[in-house]
Amino acid sequence: MTAAASLPAAAAGTFRLGDTVIPRMGFGAMRITGQGIWGEPRDLEEARRVLRRAVELGIQLIDTADSYGPEVSERIIGETLHPYAQGLLIATKGGLTRSGPNGWHANCRPEHLTKALEGSLRRLRVERIDVYQLHTVDPQVPFEESVGALARLREQGKIRDVGLSNVSVEQLRQARKIVPIVSVQNRYNLTTRRSEDVLVECEKEGIGFLPWSPLSASALATEGSPLLQAAKRHSVTPGQLALAWLLHRSPVMLPIPGTSSVKHLEENTAAAAVKLTPEEVRALE
Repeated sequence: MTAAASLPAAAAGTFRLGDTVIPRMGFGAMRITGQGIWGEPRDLEEARRVLRRAVELGIQLIDTADSYGPEVSERIIGETLHPYAQGLLIATKGGLTRSGPNGWHANCRPEHLTKALEGSLRRLRVERIDVYQLHTVDPQVPFEESVGALARLREQGKIRDVGLSNVSVEQLRQARKIVPIVSVQNRYNLTTRRSEDVLVECEKEGIGFLPWSPLSASALATEGSPLLQAAKRHSVTPGQLALAWLLHRSPVMLPIPGTSSVKHLEENTAAAAVKLTPEEVRALE
């Protein structure tokens, strides 16, 4: 394999997530499941090729969750990539359960999180999760109890680092009083920036920010728009330009675009090499 610095994912620089320095472009493994993030993928062999190709492209952060499938994404990752390449981080999440293709339900009770973690360890074929993230905030469970459960599992050696998802600045600060937090995964893209204050907090504290749903560029890709104009100048797609903007937006930004196609994976990863001018960044913002 080519030296990591020459691989596409490394083109946008690196970030220290916990104790590991990784390229800032990651991969989200939600879509290697069936339609509606439910059940088995339509093409299992293509899903496996996507995972292998992600590693070949220099990606060192793969994000998944026990609710993707459910259990399908984690299982395919474990079957395909274990034993894991040195430096490859597998981040997973617990706290959401499923009742069908469109059914997502919070369950962040400590006993559920403990059971969910054990299942993730088994499917991923590891004794310790690199980054285990609380998938959501459960309004039926005190937040400190959910985070406290992850802190105890970390003390037991079953979690290396703890992350959060879908949290506010206040919740991030509250969690950090209980356990060190290395990452936050909130929705953020060119059209949805409600977590701007959370991103600023992550920048201040050196916490990785994983934007979920990082693309969402189609609404802005109208004829004559700054997005489409910049994409044409760089000979890339609007989606690639949207990913490039995220990487330029903040040094703690760790995009994890997902796909079930090798071709689309390669396209997404190539966005790491797109260099935007300050004027282009301002126009997009």
